[in-house]
Amino acid sequence: MFSLRSARPATRPTHRPRAQVAAVGVLVLALAACGSNLDPKDVAATNGGSGGAADAGGAAAGGADAGNGGDTAAGADPGTTGGDAGSGGATGGDTGAGGAGTGSTGGDAPAGDAPTEPAVQAPSGASCEGLKNQTGITDKEIVIGNSSDITGPVPGLFATAQDATTAFTAYFNASVPDGICGRKLKLINYDSRTDASGDQEQYTKACKEVFAMVGSVSAFDSGGAKTAQSCGLPDLRGGAVTQVRNDCTTCFGVQAVNTSKFENAVPDFVVKTVGAAGAKKAAFFYTNQGAAAENAQAQVRAMKKRGLDFPIVQGIAADEFNYASYVSALKEKKIEVVFFTTAYNFSVRMRQAMQQQGYTPKLYLRDPTDYNPAFVEQGGSAVDGTTIYTNFAPFEENNKEIGLYKSWLGQVKPGTPPLFFGVFAWSSARLFVELAAQLGGKLTRESLVAEVRKVDNWTANDMHAPQPVGSKGTGECWRFITLSGGTWKPSGGSKYSCTGLTATS
Repeated sequence: MFSLRSARPATRPTHRPRAQVAAVGVLVLALAACGSNLDPKDVAATNGGSGGAADAGGAAAGGADAGNGGDTAAGADPGTTGGDAGSGGATGGDTGAGGAGTGSTGGDAPAGDAPTEPAVQAPSGASCEGLKNQTGITDKEIVIGNSSDITGPVPGLFATAQDATTAFTAYFNASVPDGICGRKLKLINYDSRTDASGDQEQYTKACKEVFAMVGSVSAFDSGGAKTAQSCGLPDLRGGAVTQVRNDCTTCFGVQAVNTSKFENAVPDFVVKTVGAAGAKKAAFFYTNQGAAAENAQAQVRAMKKRGLDFPIVQGIAADEFNYASYVSALKEKKIEVVFFTTAYNFSVRMRQAMQQQGYTPKLYLRDPTDYNPAFVEQGGSAVDGTTIYTNFAPFEENNKEIGLYKSWLGQVKPGTPPLFFGVFAWSSARLFVELAAQLGGKLTRESLVAEVRKVDNWTANDMHAPQPVGSKGTGECWRFITLSGGTWKPSGGSKYSCTGLTATS
């Protein structure tokens, strides 16, 4: 399954068109929503609109990295230019000129308390002999780029991807003084503007300016797919959200997603938790926008093959504020398991309606959309007991790579929380430097793409579940955490469940 995130607008509009909010909520779920790529129609309503404020963006975007209730990335205001990561940090470039900014980052961040062990070790025997200057590679630098949605209907939709890529660039430059073959990393950030033409424009620039793109996430990423492929630009994305991008031969989602499969770990967890009888009493709600209905039916079909049944499968209109009738139906049919594919603020609304009617399902199961500080803050006691499935190590745990991400994010963007797509953007950067170091003097765009195609079971030092990056399949492993007393805790153990995939057809 799947998700998106954040930058601060110069002013916060007070009007938030509900259709736009819902459309982006559906959009965000595409990456976090088990095996479901994003159809650009899901967010067509958001394109060209007046746009909600960043706090609406957090509420609307719905992904675990879709904001923290409106707290957006400082320093990424439209019209400002990003400085060195070491200066504290703006990630954003000039977004004032049509939102197509190309600010650069990548200086040495102040280490502070951040871990500084080597970011990457060149493999034994690797030689830098023969490395030639080429597009994006000079005697002193290897230039990478990140093109993510910063401006648009929901400002800062994917700023978390740029924040994480900036953090990794600073970490690498500080911890590996000699860089890759004597070259430090330089990062150029682009704004794809939540628009297919914006994505295409930025990749046209990137073809001429950078060696590779790293950690990008864009809602309309079909726009730059042909451009990236035509110039041979390696594109190690946080995730590909359209099939067109996934089909691009030089583009790879580090969070690997394939629309035709659904992970068995989710329904298997349900059966294990509530029993075979309880699994027959499930409900599947979804925000009735764009391709959500089609995706919901596909997931229901897959889960039925694993022992679940769904007396209720129902869409909820984006502008529906009274969820009482839906909860009444759950009580009437004695539903024990509830799924809801939606933005986290709508999930809060459902949980509050359940609390008001004294209804508590045995399992309220969500994708990483609800793994967001704002969900906990806004929902209070009503959201306690929510279980989510995640394909990366929880932020509360002592995971070394997650710790590096959190620490360096704090260095370059103080106060910005770690979020879902930040994890996979960081992972993308980690994969890039490891492959670049491995190639050494043989590093070219073509050789890098060839190496990426060989990558399987990528975990970024156990930061996340294994991902079949090179084959563009679907990662099958998930683990589960439950909100208890306002804190996320392991549910069913702290190991990933990897029980295969089921066709959604």
